[in-house]
Amino acid sequence: MSVGLQELSYLKPVAGIRLSTAAANICYKDREDVVVIECCEGTSCAGVFTQNAFCAAPVIIARKHMSDAEPRAFIINSGNANAGTGNQGLQDAQQCCELVATELGCDAAQVLPFSTGVIGQNLPVDRIQAVIPLVASQLNDDAWNQAAQAIMTTDTMAKGKSLSLNLGGKDIAITGIAKGSGMIRPDMATLLSFIATDAAIDDELLQACLNSAVEKSFNRITVDGDTSTNDSCMLLATGRSGVNIQQGSEDYLQFEQAITEVCIYLAQSMIRDGEGATKFISVIVEQGKDCRECLDVAYTIAHSPLVKTAFFASDPNWGRILAAVGRSGLQGMVLEDISIYLDDTCIVENGGVAGSYTEAQGQAVMDKEEITIRVVLGRGQENECVWTTDLSYDYVKINAEYRT
Repeated sequence: MSVGLQELSYLKPVAGIRLSTAAANICYKDREDVVVIECCEGTSCAGVFTQNAFCAAPVIIARKHMSDAEPRAFIINSGNANAGTGNQGLQDAQQCCELVATELGCDAAQVLPFSTGVIGQNLPVDRIQAVIPLVASQLNDDAWNQAAQAIMTTDTMAKGKSLSLNLGGKDIAITGIAKGSGMIRPDMATLLSFIATDAAIDDELLQACLNSAVEKSFNRITVDGDTSTNDSCMLLATGRSGVNIQQGSEDYLQFEQAITEVCIYLAQSMIRDGEGATKFISVIVEQGKDCRECLDVAYTIAHSPLVKTAFFASDPNWGRILAAVGRSGLQGMVLEDISIYLDDTCIVENGGVAGSYTEAQGQAVMDKEEITIRVVLGRGQENECVWTTDLSYDYVKINAEYRT
């Protein structure tokens, strides 16, 4: 199940981008699990990758190829992460790039590989090889919805968003897709996202834009605190709209805001579709000395199994939230300055339970599917927000049975 996540609507084409999908039976029988995304010559490319030291083979190859050549295509598979596979994994990822390059008539260094799925199993390259000619022959500009479906693993719903932005009297298109449901706590979980626009913008500025957007979106979500080996978020700009975005311009500010909007939507969609999730929880920390301590408090709450299971039970056991704030590691914490709220209901103030709080008020909030925990530290001006889920029986079941 998912929490308030709408069925995927139509995703608009982006000029200069063609896509196609196929079923290679990598893990899921008779389900499309291979995607090729082709971009036109001259496309700018930016990417953000996992900080996990055991990063997957495709991450290593994608980083190298980005630095070696101008990307012309992505090859993506679901059902197998090609992580923890050593030199064989690197060879398999490289071979997939070569297969796509042969079909598209480009250099293998211009193809970037991406994988998601089970860690520690060799990639069945023969199955991927069998469908690459078909995928290459069916590339078209109107297959974003199919691609969003094909990159899923434990996701219950496909995730994507399109929007248009008018700059200088001309419209630009932005379309993005993502997958992710568990092993989610990005550091840039199993997270893949591919976003494209037909604006023209150079690589360096595009990378700065993506870094900013990711910091406000994919780096503000957590399902279980696990950073995947395969996290990758890619942004392509084909330039086909004729709108040229320059650093420091008003157009750039609007463009960055639009990219951030798409990333936030995709990131929140992952939380709404978190493995076994029954609650969508926003953890807002206000009046911190700096952003880092706000995030330390927010993530301590969001990662607490006791807090998360209380939310699954719709139990207003506010002491678990108070305890998480207390162990978040803030130096010089003045307890009497801290207030804690469930939605608009104050539950903690002046070092203890709020005088106005009643169990009925807390229960009314906890019975909702979407809940905000707000912590006011009273020690500064910085604010941060993290989005998370509860921890349900189904989360344990999904991950206990993941390979069976």
